[in-house]
Amino acid sequence: MSAVPDHVSHLPLEGLTAMWQEVTSGNTETLTLHFENESWTVNSQISGLGIQYVLRFTATWQLQQMLLFRDLDEPDLWLANDGRGKWGEVNGAQIRDIGGCTDLDVRGSSFSRVMAIRKLAIGIGSSSFVDSVVVNPETLGVTRSRLTYTRLAPQLWKVARDDGHDDHEVQVDTFGLPLDIPGHFTRLS
Repeated sequence: MSAVPDHVSHLPLEGLTAMWQEVTSGNTETLTLHFENESWTVNSQISGLGIQYVLRFTATWQLQQMLLFRDLDEPDLWLANDGRGKWGEVNGAQIRDIGGCTDLDVRGSSFSRVMAIRKLAIGIGSSSFVDSVVVNPETLGVTRSRLTYTRLAPQLWKVARDDGHDDHEVQVDTFGLPLDIPGHFTRLS
């Protein structure tokens, strides 16, 4: 595996589990992360929204695909990234509006809001721009947003958005996973 930025530790190959609660709705996100077949898989269930999403990353944390399920037998949404910034659906249709995006933000998820932090190797006081696909689990709509990540302290980040959603500060743990996101999410475990 490649080196990780200085603010995060290597994830344990046996995986880990984390839980957050959304402050306003009380929805709970339960996330498991594990390594298999030379890639990372994130499986998240958000109670209250009745959704589950699965993300696949390369060993170096580059997003490859996302499946989103709502209480149905088949995936409601399947997106894949070809590694060069082209996104498509299960039927092979390219989605040009989100071309060039490297990350993904599922509305209602604490983890997906800040997953880029795991791979950003920037110093304190520096910023980095990340173009992200924003997924609305209710409508299955996909839009794009530019997120500006600014490292304020060793484990403290500010995330500014250009899409009208709230900016926020977030403290991350040793693995780069969010702790509390004030006004949005509380880490339970």
